[in-house]
Amino acid sequence: SSQFYDEKESQFLADRYITGECPKCGYSNAYGDQCENCGSDLNPEELINPVSTLSGEKPILKDTTHWYLPMQKHEKWLKKWIEKGVFSEKQLHNPNKWKKHVLGQCKSWIDMGLKERAMTRDLDWGVKVPIHGAENKVLYVWLDAPIGYISATKKWAKKNRKNWEDYWKNEETNLVHFIGKDNIVFHCIMFPIILNAHTGYILPKNVPANAFLNLEGRKLSTSKNWAIWLHEYLKDFENKQDVLRYVLCSIGPENKDSDFTWNDFQARNNNELVAIFGNFINRVVVLIHKYWGGKVPSCDEIKSIDKKIIKSIKNVPEIIGNKISEFKYREAVSELMNLARLGNKYLAEQEPWKLIKKDEKRVQTIMNISVQVGSALAILCEPFMPFTAKKLRTMLNLDELKWEDAGKMMIKDGNIINKPIHLFEKIENEKINEQIDKLNKRL
Repeated sequence: SSQFYDEKESQFLADRYITGECPKCGYSNAYGDQCENCGSDLNPEELINPVSTLSGEKPILKDTTHWYLPMQKHEKWLKKWIEKGVFSEKQLHNPNKWKKHVLGQCKSWIDMGLKERAMTRDLDWGVKVPIHGAENKVLYVWLDAPIGYISATKKWAKKNRKNWEDYWKNEETNLVHFIGKDNIVFHCIMFPIILNAHTGYILPKNVPANAFLNLEGRKLSTSKNWAIWLHEYLKDFENKQDVLRYVLCSIGPENKDSDFTWNDFQARNNNELVAIFGNFINRVVVLIHKYWGGKVPSCDEIKSIDKKIIKSIKNVPEIIGNKISEFKYREAVSELMNLARLGNKYLAEQEPWKLIKKDEKRVQTIMNISVQVGSALAILCEPFMPFTAKKLRTMLNLDELKWEDAGKMMIKDGNIINKPIHLFEKIENEKINEQIDKLNKRL
């Protein structure tokens, strides 16, 4: 095949070492494999006025020899496996549970007809091809990186005295790839071809690939420093790991591209975590300490509104658990916040701070049920906000509990809960403006 070659540097060029004008959107600094402006997948030969990033010179096309993966020979079984979930007459997965854009991208490749794809390239770095005649050739990362999943499993299994084949060759095992949409075909077409070609390996059960997360309306780019670096975040927002976790789960690009903005980050922290989740927990703990010295009051007569709350506590673990199992994390975290929202609404409607003067027994029931909502939140928030879950369990004097315990009335009458601490704190405009200014200086 012909490949771009930099005569000045005397070397063949990897796709990322070539830039030029995107033939689809006209962006002047597109890479040889992808345009970061419009997101289109490209081949280096498609670029208009290509330039080597190593020398700045125009590269030439030069003949070279490579080893190819004959994908076209696997098209028939791949089509049946991807579109119907059937392989070797066995139902391996349910295509209806795969994301539409994942199936759509795979079908597009198959419908166009699969072709041979080079597995090797001419570079002086990378995994060397271990066969005679392949000197100075290295493997493409899409080939060697997934094989590394198996190598890593073998290393872990050896260290922990496990059998690695239980994880890769056992039909009872589910293989799930969590990736971005630019890696869909590598994990749904190419890697499955390799696994099947070596026989005995399981195929992916699901590939819940996300779309792209943009930053302030622009595509994230670490090379252009248009990114939020984790070490900087942890310094600027000390002890707010869970805020970032919550926001990223809430806006995750599960089915289409989404956008992270600092103003939205602030709004979700202040209006949801502080005003709904944190406020509910704080009011419950403060009132129990104010009226009963931190001792959980007994539950007396149950009214219809109480039954509604108790039913929600019982049902929500299964609802959130199913959403997580279906890779619908946005919906899962929304259901979590809805439970906190329900608890807030319950307190606002019952007004125990007013009712205490007239009917203490009724207030005891209200606060008992409210603290049960808090205990459910302590368990259910752990997948999204583990640090918050630990703080909340400590506040409510709860031991390590199982997921299914969240549906029960866990806190017994007379249990002592600890004094209230703020789970979240408001983020001021000044802090957010600093982050926006920091980003804008990189443009």
